[in-house]
Amino acid sequence: MPKEINALPRTLFTFILYFVKRQSVDFGFMFFTIIFWPLNESLSPYFVKILINRLVDLTPGIDAPFRLLALPLIGLLTSWLLMEISIRLYGMLSIYVWPRFRKDIRESILSYTQHQSHSYFSEHFTGGLANKIAELPRACEHILDILIGNFFCTMLTFSISLGVVFQVSVVFGLILFFFVAFFVGLTILNIGNINHTAKIHAEAISELDGQIVDSLSCMLAVRLFARASYELKYLNRYQTDEIQKAQKASWAIEKASFFKGLLTFVFLIITFLTLVYAWNNNWITIGDCSLVTMTFFNLMGLIWHSSFHITQIAKEVGVSKAALSLLSVPHEIKNHPNATPLLVRGGAICLDSATFYYKPKAHLFSQISVQIKAGQKVGLVGYSGSGKTTFVHLILRLYDLNSGSILIDNQDISKVTQASLHAQIAMIPQDPMLFHRTIFENIQYGRLDATAAEVVEAARLAHCMGFIDHLEKGFQTMVGERGIKLSGGQRQRIAIARAILKNAPILIMDEATSALDSITEKFIQNNLKRVMQHATTLVIAHRLSTLNYMDRILVFDKGAIIEDGTVSNLLAKKGHFSKLWERQAGGFLPE
Repeated sequence: MPKEINALPRTLFTFILYFVKRQSVDFGFMFFTIIFWPLNESLSPYFVKILINRLVDLTPGIDAPFRLLALPLIGLLTSWLLMEISIRLYGMLSIYVWPRFRKDIRESILSYTQHQSHSYFSEHFTGGLANKIAELPRACEHILDILIGNFFCTMLTFSISLGVVFQVSVVFGLILFFFVAFFVGLTILNIGNINHTAKIHAEAISELDGQIVDSLSCMLAVRLFARASYELKYLNRYQTDEIQKAQKASWAIEKASFFKGLLTFVFLIITFLTLVYAWNNNWITIGDCSLVTMTFFNLMGLIWHSSFHITQIAKEVGVSKAALSLLSVPHEIKNHPNATPLLVRGGAICLDSATFYYKPKAHLFSQISVQIKAGQKVGLVGYSGSGKTTFVHLILRLYDLNSGSILIDNQDISKVTQASLHAQIAMIPQDPMLFHRTIFENIQYGRLDATAAEVVEAARLAHCMGFIDHLEKGFQTMVGERGIKLSGGQRQRIAIARAILKNAPILIMDEATSALDSITEKFIQNNLKRVMQHATTLVIAHRLSTLNYMDRILVFDKGAIIEDGTVSNLLAKKGHFSKLWERQAGGFLPE
């Protein structure tokens, strides 16, 4: 895993800053262009003041009025033109900067999640994880856009405007200053509660999304058991929870808005009373009245707009923190600091005093040792739960041993890179994992640089051509989510073709032909024998008759290898394997 992915900041604003630095020049230029907008907002009332004061002093019907009014008019037009140009530049930059910003975040958080352990994905809803990965880039963009395009502009507008108003009257400058100070204080006072309720609401949305995805992914079961109404009722509790938390988050915002609205009303009363009194006592001119009025209403609009954005930021911060929880879970399976690529010359596998358990004091494997020679074909047999699948998962390093070691060609797999380990092993699972992509892409996934001819040959060896040729789009047929458009046997054959194409020195098959009819299975097994000639092969099988061509059988029972030998030798011993053979019903082991 790239070091920068593992070093991603865990706190929100350092996380955002980390990705801003990747485009520091672009963001710096965006920051510069946006400055002209607050300058226009602050200086326009000043030019209007000059214009009004001059109009008051002039008498209608004079010659060349535009020459006398040139300064304020040119000032207004220039200020607006610069603002318009800068905003257009900001918009054009945004077209290129924001998509890359989102892409960088999305790729980084996805890459970090990809390196989580096998158990992590079995304990978390895929839909919930996908929601967080999708929402984080959007939320971070929204937060940063508000900070640059609203908060910074509002603060700069306030600072310049405050200086201009103080030039007119210290009294109005103080009124404006204290209004903003109280308004910001009220906002800060409520932001913690708004942020907290927004985060809780975001978690509820992720949970609801995960439940919906889970229900939709099992739609066949829903239909077969006529449970559509039940699913709606089941999801209703998550819907109700989301609604309650949404209402709580919204009430937190409304309560804060009520007090800020009351403060604004009091400010307006004080401002108008003071304005009338100051004009009546000749403290200020008519132009000053217009400047103060325009400035105050401009700033009130900006501050209320910022206040709205603060609540939006609070929501987005809640969403982002919920999504950043993905980074709070450390990786269980990590590369050794000095990990090297695995170099497989023959594919010999050795387990030395291997101990493993899912829960403390509940050992599945305890001090087991076994050696598998390079190129050997080994069948793994035993009842469900006896440890067969865990055995191959440990070789794949989907879990780490609690003690002992696993060696491939005398290289400890805990000290080689995980990517190189998985590159040297081809796995055909009992439940094929297909992407919602074309048949060609799913097969080529085994070796991305494979030519079209090699993909077709792998499909032929896996006996796929019989059904691919009858599809309208052939290899370009989309298989649907998890391959739902294909039958179980067709999905299994594509998975076999993918493994054949990978041509790895170690091959693991977990009931790889269980979904096939006996005739198709025979054809495929004959082709697989050719593939297995130069590979170390582990085969998990419940149909024991498929193990006749194995060099060796390992018999598992309660996490222990209790028998080891050829099929004929084990049958002759009249032991556990022999009993399994005799108890088979229809060619499969009983549960």
